[in-house]
Amino acid sequence: MKKFLAISLVVFILGIIETSRLTTAEEKKKEEPFYNSSLHYTGGGMAYWYDKANSGLETITGIPYQDLDCKNCHVRSCDACHRTTIDNKPVYSTIMAEKEDTCLSCHKRLSTVSKIDNDNNQQNVHTVKGMGCMDCHTAREVHGDGVEYKSMRQAGAMDAQCVKCHGTIKPIISHKVHRNKLDCNACHVRHVVSCTNCHVGTLIKEGKRVSIPVSGWVFLINYNGKVTSGNMQTFVAPVDKTFLIFAPHNSHSIMKEGRKCDDCHGTEIVRKVREGRLSLTWLENGNVRNAKGVIPVVNGVTYEAVYQNYKEGKWIPIEHPPAPKMQYAAFGEPLSAEQLKKLSMPMGKK
Repeated sequence: MKKFLAISLVVFILGIIETSRLTTAEEKKKEEPFYNSSLHYTGGGMAYWYDKANSGLETITGIPYQDLDCKNCHVRSCDACHRTTIDNKPVYSTIMAEKEDTCLSCHKRLSTVSKIDNDNNQQNVHTVKGMGCMDCHTAREVHGDGVEYKSMRQAGAMDAQCVKCHGTIKPIISHKVHRNKLDCNACHVRHVVSCTNCHVGTLIKEGKRVSIPVSGWVFLINYNGKVTSGNMQTFVAPVDKTFLIFAPHNSHSIMKEGRKCDDCHGTEIVRKVREGRLSLTWLENGNVRNAKGVIPVVNGVTYEAVYQNYKEGKWIPIEHPPAPKMQYAAFGEPLSAEQLKKLSMPMGKK
């Protein structure tokens, strides 16, 4: 009887300790700043779409996300954006965090887009007006709101919307025909910069990111009930495994005037997509070239691309690469057969 009581007492005490631990963990979670659950801190979007459970890149690498160098891109503290030096002393500054260069120091693809636009004298219409990142994006997006989002494309994650400034849309024919069918980006994003041949083997062995950027195109993909601008990305993983991603994407290269009807409708690219095969990239005199213009993303189409290995600083084409595994990431979905049919009609006529 005494032994039973002793055991019961021990179990009771252990239960109290465990309950205390759980309570402490819950309280600690509540006390954590919103920033700890923000996408800037967690990098949750990359991890979510990489995961094999979501048909991500892990399906061909076999390496969990936490074992890759990608996680080191996350912004771990306020210092990354807010720290500056005044009178040789480190201080925190909201002005520093609002500078566009601060954002572009991490968002490299946006800086590449900006350079292309500047070199071609075709600046983002918002940049011409003197606007910066924080004129559209909010502190809540950057710092978090206590919700751990899976992706910036998840509902509620982002505040930036065209209609917040452009509440009144001119009643031109394009707006009348496309309203509630097309997102603004589908017509007003000038181009996107795509990373091709992102070489996973080099990342694993050397912690070095290598890829071949291409531009001069924009993809059309469904997102949140509308057609929007999209992007692609190709990967090569050991041994000669290939991967292709299509996803919604706003490059921030924004045109004041939208596209003309025949930029999207009745084009040679649309014809090839309807036939079921389109070359996205190819080699020309040893250099990667890519299709130009508006490219619809449609399920069942063979999108051909150049896949190469990276060895000793050189790109070496893979002979007869296997068909890539494909993923529609960031909640993007391919266009339907009906949508493609409408694109095949010259000038959008029914």
